[in-house]
Amino acid sequence: MEFESTYEISRTVDFIRSGKFTKAALQFPDELLKDSVRVVKSLKDKLRWLSELETEQNNDFKEVSMFVMADTAYGSCCVDEVGASHIGADCVVHYGHACLSPTTKLPAFFVFGKAPMNVSDCVKNLIDQATTNNKRVLVLFGLEYAHLIQNIKEEVMEACESRSQLEIQFADIMCSEILPSDNLNLCNHGVLPTEELTDNKSFGVVASNRYVIGGLHWGLRAEQNMEDYLLFWIGSDNSAFANVVLTYNGCEIIRYDATENCMVTDLSQQKRILKRRYYLVEKAKDANIVGILVGTLGVAGYLHMINQMKDLIAAAGKKAYTLVMGKPNPAKLANFPECDVFIYVSCAQTALLDSKEYLAPVITPFEAMLAFNRGQWTGEYVMQFQDLINSSHTESQNHSKEARFSFLRGGYVEDFDSQENNDEDEGLALAHLTEQALQLRDNPNSLAKRTAKSGAEFLASRSYQGLEIHNENALPEPYVVGRSGRAAGYQGENS
Repeated sequence: MEFESTYEISRTVDFIRSGKFTKAALQFPDELLKDSVRVVKSLKDKLRWLSELETEQNNDFKEVSMFVMADTAYGSCCVDEVGASHIGADCVVHYGHACLSPTTKLPAFFVFGKAPMNVSDCVKNLIDQATTNNKRVLVLFGLEYAHLIQNIKEEVMEACESRSQLEIQFADIMCSEILPSDNLNLCNHGVLPTEELTDNKSFGVVASNRYVIGGLHWGLRAEQNMEDYLLFWIGSDNSAFANVVLTYNGCEIIRYDATENCMVTDLSQQKRILKRRYYLVEKAKDANIVGILVGTLGVAGYLHMINQMKDLIAAAGKKAYTLVMGKPNPAKLANFPECDVFIYVSCAQTALLDSKEYLAPVITPFEAMLAFNRGQWTGEYVMQFQDLINSSHTESQNHSKEARFSFLRGGYVEDFDSQENNDEDEGLALAHLTEQALQLRDNPNSLAKRTAKSGAEFLASRSYQGLEIHNENALPEPYVVGRSGRAAGYQGENS
């Protein structure tokens, strides 16, 4: 029974039967693949047993085909709609850690798992932190601990009866089932209007603004801000937690490690990521050729985001190439040395790549908009690319002709718009250059002229372009019979 409860066999069967699905794709991460055969057997036994009860009279039983998917082409937290479409599946059951990104074609059911945790110790630490910090507390958690949140709520409510001054609020899971037609249209950087979601009745909170991140949602009153809250994270230091730390970097955040049963208050390592990301933004500003890495083929809106990035790059006077290669790694990206920077379009929990081992930095769409729009970073960080859709890039068009200061080069840099017509009158072009030079109050020698290059121009400028081909003789050469046999010893080769 514990196995069926962990993998939610009954709820999965209800999902398959209610949708009248005939082909179900079961997506497992690597760490849960060992249980896939047992899960399939339990699901089929449950489906067969229920169907036999209903079809004893008409004997009309249709068995549901199930396929196990592993080693996904992209992040295992996203629904692999491409792999499911190869077998003609009409639904996907996703197991393990999930980002709950909206799907484009197939309905999906999520089984988060049920990780163990010492509830009493967690509640004790939560109450202690709420008492000592004298701030409102917002509890966020990894989805694998969602099954224990109700127990934590009950114990916290009992403790708060004698401590009425404590204000503790819990986030809720948005859903465990996603239908393509029911995708939420996120707006305002993860803030939803009140009518989009039901009110959080846990502690009588009447919400005015709704926040969404990593499959969790919560509401705040109109007079409250996120900076007024202490964020209490229950779970491990994974990609979901990094998403919270970067998105709400202005909040005080602490983490309860449910595996070690201890509090982690030193998040300096996570906060240091912001400095690294800002450096990558400055480095991307000096890029000439930009590669757009397709990091998902199933998250809703990815095609729109790719086209938006192309328009942004073209408006900034740079050259863009779109690359589809599955999970990126240093060896794959090393095949494109002409690219000065890569933009990784993927879900929020796989967007941050540690590109220290890469030849070129890998940035997110939000960082690309900062770099190519010449905007000033206020500290706000957006992970979901759906929040950036339809953002304006007219600012880059207005300022593409103005020289800017490059922190990495230590001087002014003039971006060159490769989309401009080159047949401009020479005298008028000279006047424009003179006007721009007069606007610079620094040393005129500090103005660096940058010329945007394409992949073909980069190849032409390389010292090695492949094997040298001699074309002096236009006549075809006679064919030559090559060696035969095995590499260990060709025929006619002396031993």
